[in-house]
Amino acid sequence: MAAVHTQVAVIGGGVVGCAVAHALARRGVSATVLEAEPGLALGASGTNSGILHTGFDSTPGELETELILRSAELREELLDELGVESRRCGALLAPSGAEELAAVERLAANARTNGVEAHLQPDGSLRIPGETVSDPVAFVHALAGAARGGGATVRLGATVVGLAAGSPGGVAVELADGEQVHADAAVNCAGLYADEVADMVGEQPVSVYPRKGEFLVFELPDDEPLERILLPVPSSMGKGVLVFPTLDRRHAIAGPTAREREDKRDWSVESDAEELILAKALRMYPPLARAVRVGSYAGLRTAGRDGANYVIEGSRTLPGLVHVAAIRSTGLSASLGIGEHVVGMLAEQGAIDPGPVRPLPVPAEPPPSAARWWERSVEHREALGTP
Repeated sequence: MAAVHTQVAVIGGGVVGCAVAHALARRGVSATVLEAEPGLALGASGTNSGILHTGFDSTPGELETELILRSAELREELLDELGVESRRCGALLAPSGAEELAAVERLAANARTNGVEAHLQPDGSLRIPGETVSDPVAFVHALAGAARGGGATVRLGATVVGLAAGSPGGVAVELADGEQVHADAAVNCAGLYADEVADMVGEQPVSVYPRKGEFLVFELPDDEPLERILLPVPSSMGKGVLVFPTLDRRHAIAGPTAREREDKRDWSVESDAEELILAKALRMYPPLARAVRVGSYAGLRTAGRDGANYVIEGSRTLPGLVHVAAIRSTGLSASLGIGEHVVGMLAEQGAIDPGPVRPLPVPAEPPPSAARWWERSVEHREALGTP
């Protein structure tokens, strides 16, 4: 079987992998996205909230924060070019009690430090106008479609089983069917399996485990639409349950839970999910009591052990390979910045020679997503017979 050559092999067709391919295409560098699943965004990228965060609450100075803030800038430039529908509905945090009031004031100060617009209201609540809802599946497909227009190739059902030094250079990527892809460089964006891909070259930059987040989906009464994202005041236990509208304005979603798990294939909504979510959601948005629950879904967010997240580094053993691992739940919001950052790393290593930034064509085909995007991955898991 003849080997295929590409400038950059991108392992993983989630939002991070497709954002890397898109960023490469904008600089005139061709890429081949290798996705093991039969479709894009069938993992965590298609089973999250779809919220594009501003970074108002992110820790100043961290790489994750820098990439979220840069992504927010890039979205202003690229959403129209990508043809992605979004709704800049804003978000609200409403404190209850003195302790939460103080926490909101700290968040307002944090937003100022990060340069994010946020407004303290007379009642002590915090309004963040830039928070945006989107269709995360459509977002991934738009990135992939635009990258294709710029010369990228997307391969589905392409499971990577081996990585080695290429001859005379670069990276040789072995697929499960025996095919080899020779690349000048490779980027490991394999999500939950990024640590297993790294292990193919004898490295473990981070150990990855799944953090399960479950969501409940409601159809709202026609006369009680939800106009903005309702965020909880975070505590030492985490960010908590939020309630947010979908693009169609007919549905609201509440969640997520946050369960530390080991099984990377368990996408089930557990029996006590409603108990963990509903009461908190009703306190934030009482009209949910008159809504009809129409679905639920779970996402397995990538988490790094011992607090290690956003591990983006070059391989120590295989020149031309970059690991992008433990990109946690903010990955959708940070994806454009991650793509740009990885292109810079590859250029600095001399693995690619990027040209100037160029506009890419709007994807010719609409993404295979609709108002009920959350059903897509659920149906996929059911078809596979997995939880």
